[in-house]
Amino acid sequence: MINAVGNPQAILLLGGTSEIGLAIVSEYLKKGPARVILAALPNDPLRADAVAHVEAAGASKVEVIDFDALETDSHPKVIDEAWAAGDIDVAIVAFGIDGDGEEFWQNQRKAVQMAGINYTAGVSVGVLLAEKMKAQGYGRILVMSSVAGERVRRFNFVYGSTKAGLDGFYLGLGEALRPFGPRVTVIRPGQVRTKLSAHVQENALTVDKEEVAALAVAASEKGREIVWAPGTIRWVMAILRHIPRPIFRKLPI
Repeated sequence: MINAVGNPQAILLLGGTSEIGLAIVSEYLKKGPARVILAALPNDPLRADAVAHVEAAGASKVEVIDFDALETDSHPKVIDEAWAAGDIDVAIVAFGIDGDGEEFWQNQRKAVQMAGINYTAGVSVGVLLAEKMKAQGYGRILVMSSVAGERVRRFNFVYGSTKAGLDGFYLGLGEALRPFGPRVTVIRPGQVRTKLSAHVQENALTVDKEEVAALAVAASEKGREIVWAPGTIRWVMAILRHIPRPIFRKLPI
């Protein structure tokens, strides 16, 4: 149960080794201790590091449960296990894959895998989270989308299309849950500094994962449906969304 000053007592991170997801958990823990459940691949070598990170950030207890995004038949069991010790106040959906955009549109197996992880699995856990939070009458869901889904670009259109679908699903889920108490916040970052993006050339709007986390937590607490990181990228995307396609395809982005 979220306490009297609005701080969560139980946090679930789906994508338990995600750098941005862990940053969001840490941002919540600045406000006070909480029980944290990390749902991660059973063979993920970063699981121990994720536990240590959350413990150092101030978690009162850390649990790790197995979660494979592609095994959607196992998702009901995963969510039941997350709720086994009591209600979850905040659920963070922060799993996904990215990669070489040219390879993904020319490799059927990898394209289907990306769609399965980035979109289908997000829908799967979203329905299950909604069921639990609707029953308990409160809760917050934060989901990692991307500006790549706001206007899908040629260079990474397979990835962008999965984020566009995920974004639309969770905005709709927020509308469906609104009468019952739970709230959904969709996070749309641009380029974020992480270990996985260290090889990518930065741009003027590149942000640290801690900045994304701070914006996400603040937006969720205010009940906002969408948050951009950094905030200025909202206006950039507002322009790009309306540029005619013949011109858009010539832009160096």
